[in-house]
Amino acid sequence: MLAVMEEVDQETFEALVADALDQIPEELGRYMDNVAVFVEDWPTLEQLGGRRGTLLGLYQGVDLTRRSSLNYGGAMPDRITVFRGPISRIAQNQWELVDIVTRTVIHEVAHHFGISDARLHELGWG
Repeated sequence: MLAVMEEVDQETFEALVADALDQIPEELGRYMDNVAVFVEDWPTLEQLGGRRGTLLGLYQGVDLTRRSSLNYGGAMPDRITVFRGPISRIAQNQWELVDIVTRTVIHEVAHHFGISDARLHELGWG
């Protein structure tokens, strides 16, 4: 039986999220616009939005493919949230933790660029 990791502290987890963001190629990262990344412990009922189970990450906003001056002028930043609790609970070891954080960050950044869950699943990032 595999041992489950203890929940990772906030500072360490935030560093893993920052490392994952640093892995985004610069030529792609420069197109990220008006988006903020947060770490929260657990998703709220509102963030779950009736979904079963839990979330590892969540993108909230208007993705780049749907923005126009009519629907996005002066908008608050889009929000990517990565949830420390669920990720810590499912990771079996440090390497898996890093992998899950990285995959979650890339998955949510992809939503910022307008890539759907269906397409992410096709690409192996679902």
